[in-house]
Amino acid sequence: MRSGNPALKESTFLDLASGTVVRGADSMTLNGTVNKTGLLLVLSVITATFAWSQIQFTPEGPVGAMPYLLGGALGGLVFAFATVFKKEWAPVTAPLYAIVEGFFLGAISAMYNHRYEGIVLQAVLLTFGTLFALLFAYRSGLIRATENFKLGVVAATGGIALVYLASIVLGFFNIRIPMIHESGIVGIGFSLFVVVIAALNLVLDFDFIETGVEQGAPKYMEWYGAFGLMVTLVWLYVEFLRLLSKLQSRD
Repeated sequence: MRSGNPALKESTFLDLASGTVVRGADSMTLNGTVNKTGLLLVLSVITATFAWSQIQFTPEGPVGAMPYLLGGALGGLVFAFATVFKKEWAPVTAPLYAIVEGFFLGAISAMYNHRYEGIVLQAVLLTFGTLFALLFAYRSGLIRATENFKLGVVAATGGIALVYLASIVLGFFNIRIPMIHESGIVGIGFSLFVVVIAALNLVLDFDFIETGVEQGAPKYMEWYGAFGLMVTLVWLYVEFLRLLSKLQSRD
């Protein structure tokens, strides 16, 4: 049950003391996880819409965006870590994650859309189109989460994380990793690669959630599974924004 998503790791459905699956009278179901994923998406859309409406644009730049960007990103990180390390808290921390992450998404979406009109709608359609296409491929057996498939996706996800971490650290010293953040062929190719890996993480998430349902994980794991899927969808959406902005900047 390996997943590139750090929220959905191999030991998630195991009891830490005995190493056996925790089974309760009220167990995790697929429909329950789907419903909770939908609720998290609704919460994030509500706060994203609010954040978007609060941002104004002047010739000097956006006004009011920074509190939502920083607050949403840092708050989302805090609630994400809380959920990962105390999965029993997921019924509370997962909705809180969706709420604060919505502020971040609303702010960054407004900024992208101001510069490239219509890009947000395109990114949303591509994100959900990818979600449903991969869900269909997974359910129909066209894509199988084999062990080698999982290892490849996890390795690629870790490599991308290291590149982004290095980019952030170097940014403090005004050093940019050349080409990958630009709109040239290398930059677009890098973004395409990241989008593909983010999308393939959805397959691992589907497989992981399905395994939890089959093994009778506790009911609160529906919230945890929905949270993990939400993390991947947020990543995929942001990467689509980056890719589309690079493509449009070449026009």
